[in-house]
Amino acid sequence: MPPVATITPHAPSIARTCAAILELLLPHRRATDPDTPTPVEAFPEQLCQLADFVTAGHPIVFTLPGFPCKSPSPAKVLGHLPDEGERLCLTFLNSLCSAVQRVYPPGASMVICSDGHIFGDLIHVPDQHIDAYCDELAALIRREHLHHLSVFDLRDILGHLPYDQKRTWVHTRYAPTIEELRAEVKSDDATLALYRGITRFLTEDSIGFEGTRSALQRDCRQRAYGVIQRSRAWGDLIAEHHTRSVRLSIHPQPRGGAKFGIQLLDAKDTWTTPWHSTAVHRADGRWELMHRSDAERLGRLVLRAGRPSHFEAAQRSCPGIEGPRRVPP
Repeated sequence: MPPVATITPHAPSIARTCAAILELLLPHRRATDPDTPTPVEAFPEQLCQLADFVTAGHPIVFTLPGFPCKSPSPAKVLGHLPDEGERLCLTFLNSLCSAVQRVYPPGASMVICSDGHIFGDLIHVPDQHIDAYCDELAALIRREHLHHLSVFDLRDILGHLPYDQKRTWVHTRYAPTIEELRAEVKSDDATLALYRGITRFLTEDSIGFEGTRSALQRDCRQRAYGVIQRSRAWGDLIAEHHTRSVRLSIHPQPRGGAKFGIQLLDAKDTWTTPWHSTAVHRADGRWELMHRSDAERLGRLVLRAGRPSHFEAAQRSCPGIEGPRRVPP
């Protein structure tokens, strides 16, 4: 694709529109380099992806891999179904698409590419729990009238084949080799950080492991490579099935990268997601993600429709629940 400035005779107008859309994303960027200045011009890949839609006057399609399933650790989450953390994050993503429509009338949609089945065996979460999580995500989107969002998972690709067969098919077709991945971990700081982060998550989420601590760490390091292999495979599969999209990520991304990292909700750890935590409503009205074991010390558990939803740190000063972030008007 040629540079944004040379796409059509109306390129200056297209460039301004793409920049205006990207400026809506920048305040919510999840970055590997958060202290580095990030002007719009630092994201040529995203500008080109946006220009592909804007030039044609088509609605923009964002793809976001994530929302896989809840962590199996009861110290982190309230159960295996989506709760207030997911609701807040999905509401935020929908409002981001609404904000895009205000600066670009054809609007935008976002495909939540739920990846739990891709590595469910590696993270020790039953496939029936992942199915229930994905189905409830779709139901939540309908209930909350989040019209800009949709859910995409392995069932949309391979139907009702057994999940082990689905995982084997995806891995064989798309995954990098373990040798390639190990070489990348040794040579690339971002991949090394991802590998360490996933190893930490797997260690924290390992329930009932009967071996030694060192044996657990070896097991989690091995599984971390598998998770990254499958995640890469899922990304390539998404790119093949959604050939025109602006690619988002829930992982921190460098400026200038092929994907744009998006922060879903405030948390002290940049790796925290609603599926590894629970939502806490602070006394000042802010929402924050943290492990259940920490949230329990701050306030009371709130139920919705008879299910655990979130924690209240103190009595709210006003009724209602706001989204996790304000989207620029």
